[in-house]
Amino acid sequence: MEKNKVNIEHELRSKSAGFIWSMLSTPEGLAKWLSDEVRLNGDLFTFTWGNVWSDHEIRTSAVIDKKKFDYIRFRWCGEEYKDTYWELKMNKSDVTGDFVLMITDFAPEGEKDTVVDIWQANLSALRRATGL
Repeated sequence: MEKNKVNIEHELRSKSAGFIWSMLSTPEGLAKWLSDEVRLNGDLFTFTWGNVWSDHEIRTSAVIDKKKFDYIRFRWCGEEYKDTYWELKMNKSDVTGDFVLMITDFAPEGEKDTVVDIWQANLSALRRATGL
């Protein structure tokens, strides 16, 4: 199944590269906004959504590339994801001096709006948890 690239920009209300990087690249940071629980084992992040004792989803993603204070690129584990990735990138705005989060993901044909909605919900959680 062919997947289409999705790009989302979100202005962050921070000039602190260290704080933002921790939200994008550590289990503790990602658990504040991306899923209910995140565990790291080597270069594998395991994300859990929901309550592990009832309805839940667990997915693992490998870090395939990263540059500190710039970007981290992941690939979901599984044959259907071998040609895709998802990336969280920090860009500094020349106008405000604040950082902008650039998200790259891939959506199956006809599901772009769903993927964008999921990321928007995650970004709302980031803002609620951190003010970013």
